Amino acid sequence: MSGDKVLIFDTTLRDGEQSPGAAMSIPQKLEIARQLAVLGVDIIEAGFPISSPAQFEATKLVAEQVKGPTIAALARANANDIEAAGKALAAAKKKRIHTFIATSPIHMKHKLKKEPAQVLKMAVEAIQCCKNFTDDIEFSPEDACRSEIPFLIEVLNAVIEAGATTLNIPDTVGYVLPYEYGQLIAKLKSDVKGIDKCVISTHCHNDLGMAVANSLAGVRNGARQVECTVNGLGERAGNAAMEEVVMAIRTRQDFFGDGGLSTNINTKEIYRTSQLVSQLTGFVIQPNKAIVGANAFAHESGIHVDGILKERSTYEIMTPETIGLGGSRMVLGRHTGRAGFADRCKQLGYKLTKDELEQAYQRFIEIADKKKEVFDEDVAAIVNAEMRVVEQTYTLDYLHVASGTGTLPTASVKIGVKGETKIAVAFGDGPVDAAYEAIRQAMDLRPKLAEYSIRAITAGTEALGEATVRISENGRTFIGRGVSTDIIEASAKA
Repeated sequence: MSGDKVLIFDTTLRDGEQSPGAAMSIPQKLEIARQLAVLGVDIIEAGFPISSPAQFEATKLVAEQVKGPTIAALARANANDIEAAGKALAAAKKKRIHTFIATSPIHMKHKLKKEPAQVLKMAVEAIQCCKNFTDDIEFSPEDACRSEIPFLIEVLNAVIEAGATTLNIPDTVGYVLPYEYGQLIAKLKSDVKGIDKCVISTHCHNDLGMAVANSLAGVRNGARQVECTVNGLGERAGNAAMEEVVMAIRTRQDFFGDGGLSTNINTKEIYRTSQLVSQLTGFVIQPNKAIVGANAFAHESGIHVDGILKERSTYEIMTPETIGLGGSRMVLGRHTGRAGFADRCKQLGYKLTKDELEQAYQRFIEIADKKKEVFDEDVAAIVNAEMRVVEQTYTLDYLHVASGTGTLPTASVKIGVKGETKIAVAFGDGPVDAAYEAIRQAMDLRPKLAEYSIRAITAGTEALGEATVRISENGRTFIGRGVSTDIIEASAKA
């Protein structure tokens, strides 16, 4: 595609993880980072290293192991934060420190308790400190959209002179509307000295449902980097959804001037990336979600179906193939051999070791004996369930549940715990509750069940069910996931 490039700065691992309940383990972050590299994002914000040892370690591992994109780390405008970011990023071939300080009157008065002159000084000193570790420095005036414009311009002038190379303009609380945000970007592009030497970036939150629209308004007015997250994860109502921003730029090139704009994203990896993030965070994608929702390319109305059959473009402004859906669907079954299963996994984008492939294949055979047909969605669920990204401490070796009208639901379980076998029997309000209570007794733990959900992966009575649970204990949150044609078994596995 011709025209200017819009850089995609993915902050799923940092801002996206700040979604309540979306915390990811270090191996999970590494898996997502690798997929983001395959997707083609330009910058991966790997974490906020000073905030915790786990954040530091995750950022460090991404910097060491993920090749291709620039790896960024977040830091407040102080030397300790910046030093931690610099150390975490040391091994990255391409590294960026993203430093920030609030510039709005409400933040300076109530949060920072500092005068504008102090904030200005801190911003400049932060940029100078960053230069000890890298020349690729991004600066964000937090809550820029509620800042006084003359002071915002003064700060941006100063950080450019100090050495900032990317200026990110955050709508931190999702307050402004698209016209306002576009006008702000245009004014900064016009009035900030030396801004032509920098990349202008957008960072929009979705509190009023405007994150993607605001980001695109920023791009139309001169921004050439968009900060976004997969599936729109993020604080409160979330961030701009990466897949929506990318496909809007691709689909509406005519809107962005002569020659249009483009990104470096391999759009055929969008759906797989979306599913991976959903599975690892436990955040189910709503069916009517733009681009990646289950209904995004579904048609039911008779008039619509008739039009689609005659000419797809009558009711589809993009094709499912562009995001990695569609094409020929190979249905697998109990007679499918290892070679056929391995080939399908490869076509779906999975790179499995010999042991991982064998483990997934054995599980596939179990499922195929229960289902007449195994679809792509089933294969994806099997592989994601069997590819352990963390060491499995507990195994469900046996489950028996008795339930019915007028009877007390009862469950008995046998749990493997680090080589030992634990057996328990329990009653409950229903079969799932009884199974959970038996598992709790067997493990001698009493975690709080914060969330429980179950969904059918494919259609039909033989469909695989995927159960997701979010439990908390001692202030820590854990996500479990189980897959089976039996929803009680899936729930117990989760």
